[in-house]
Amino acid sequence: MRNTKRALRVLTAVAAAVVLPVLPVSTAHAADGYDRCPVGSYCMFSGLDGTGDMVALRASTPDLTAVGMNDRAKSDWNRTSSTMYLWSDVNYSGCTAVTSAGPTGKGNFFPTYRDFFSSVRFDGPGGMSCGTPPGEGG
Repeated sequence: MRNTKRALRVLTAVAAAVVLPVLPVSTAHAADGYDRCPVGSYCMFSGLDGTGDMVALRASTPDLTAVGMNDRAKSDWNRTSSTMYLWSDVNYSGCTAVTSAGPTGKGNFFPTYRDFFSSVRFDGPGGMSCGTPPGEGG
């Protein structure tokens, strides 16, 4: 009888172990928004606040068409040590706006400059300033 009870307890324990659901040990959070931008890159996003499509640049890009972001960017994050010169036209022509390195180099473009830039140059030189749109300065 004692062996029967012991065998029953062992079988019950084994059955319980088999029936228990497997739970994940950790639930890793996938990066979203601005956090998708890798350190050392200049990132442009097709949506506001780092949403939408993203391109991560590590070198000057004379034509953003090549990376699918020509006249599409609405926000950016400069995670490099370089100053970014954003050009209104391809091949570093037209007017320029600047995105600084560091904590100030992240945010939404002024409404006038959304879907506006066509090339990006790391560390300049820049050209004629696109200026601050009327009513959008600070």
